[in-house]
Amino acid sequence: MSKELKTNAMRMLDKLKIPYDYETYECGEFEDGVQVAKLLGQSPDITFKTLVTIGKSAKYYVFVLPVDREMDLKKCAKAVGEKSLEPIHVKDIQSITGYIRGGCSPIGMKKQFRTVIHESAKNIDTIIVSGGRLGLQLKLTPDNLIKACSGEFADIVAI
Repeated sequence: MSKELKTNAMRMLDKLKIPYDYETYECGEFEDGVQVAKLLGQSPDITFKTLVTIGKSAKYYVFVLPVDREMDLKKCAKAVGEKSLEPIHVKDIQSITGYIRGGCSPIGMKKQFRTVIHESAKNIDTIIVSGGRLGLQLKLTPDNLIKACSGEFADIVAI
């Protein structure tokens, strides 16, 4: 991939010398992660979405979970020690993270926010996350994702 096509997420992985693969796909506008996984023949168990929340303390938190699961806001709040959390508004994604909806990667945001990855990632060899723009996915090991975003594992999904 030529230098000008690299995203912040890819530049961050390169800087940290973390190995990754990437895949591109045609995407005119936002498609949800389940649709993308189906389009690319990927299991939703290894394809993860990135969601950003704000806590009562006004701090932002990032949660990374399988595309076919929903976050449990109570479990998420407990994982980060907040009283309560709420998802940020779609219109605020770019100003907070530097990424757009559907292209939000847990790696290389404008600012490093506390990041929690669903514990199911510990049981897979490769995790797929957004690469920082629509139509780009990154593939890396869950441990390398943890390193790249200073993340932690926790149970954060609704049953």
